[in-house]
Amino acid sequence: MKSPLLSLPGAVPAEGVDEGVAAHYGDLFREQRALADGTGFVDLSHRGVVTVSGDDRLSWLHLLLTQHVSELPAGEATEALILSAHGHIEHALYLVDDGTTVWAHVEPGTQDALIAYLESMKFFYRVEVADRTADIAVVHLPAGSIADVPDGAVVRETAYGRDLFLPRAELEPFAASHGPAAGLLAYEALRVEQHRPRLGFETDHRTIPHELGWIGTAVHLQKGCYRGQETVARVQNLGKPPRRLVFLHLDGSEVHLPVAGTEIRIADEGPEGRKVGFVTTSVRHHELGPVALALVKRNVPADARLLAGETAAAQEVVVEP
Repeated sequence: MKSPLLSLPGAVPAEGVDEGVAAHYGDLFREQRALADGTGFVDLSHRGVVTVSGDDRLSWLHLLLTQHVSELPAGEATEALILSAHGHIEHALYLVDDGTTVWAHVEPGTQDALIAYLESMKFFYRVEVADRTADIAVVHLPAGSIADVPDGAVVRETAYGRDLFLPRAELEPFAASHGPAAGLLAYEALRVEQHRPRLGFETDHRTIPHELGWIGTAVHLQKGCYRGQETVARVQNLGKPPRRLVFLHLDGSEVHLPVAGTEIRIADEGPEGRKVGFVTTSVRHHELGPVALALVKRNVPADARLLAGETAAAQEVVVEP
């Protein structure tokens, strides 16, 4: 859905899966610094919004999600995954319960498949699943923000800031009173700095939660059965994941960033060496310079110098080998 905030001065539309909101408003680093300082907001109104209401909503979701939500207190934010039968990540949900309804925002365009799955699992449970994307927009206030929250907005508060579920009709009035607006590129730069994975960026068709550090934050290891739980338990108790998420400091002398999918090799083996991973997200950070997240094979030494395409890269461990 195209955001009305694309009419703000300097707005440059994002592309690809993030189409519909602004990539930036003319000054990427200023926007990053504003968010880091706890000011401004980010328009995330392209994200899908799904609600689950009804008396059984928490106990029912508890059976389907990787997170322990059966006693989730009202107002407490959490995140959860839905896995395939083989333990591969299919959906990532960012949740909060307001006392009567669970609100979740999800990756753009994934809400239809998510709702189809949820509907197929309703059986006799007293729950109602709804797609609220058309009438509710997600807006992000950064950590440290002291901005007022509009009356009636549902708030999901985390260490990284507050996600607001706002009626779409209130987007423009909100922007007028809560600026300056920061684009998605600024938001993504801080996400990469914080080592936070994103579905469809750090994941592919065979990603399991252990590879991305989602154990603990989105996967609860002491809860009951859910689809894919056998894989989670087996890897946790008996082995190691085949790949691991790393944070890369990229050579700042390069003009172009290595794009997502760029192959990673061991630098000592040269540009024709064996492929050991790939870049998932690369950004220019206002303090750190060019940085990236990447997936590499678990057995890549933590101190190995890497090449992302032709760009030298030093790795920082996110998921332990």
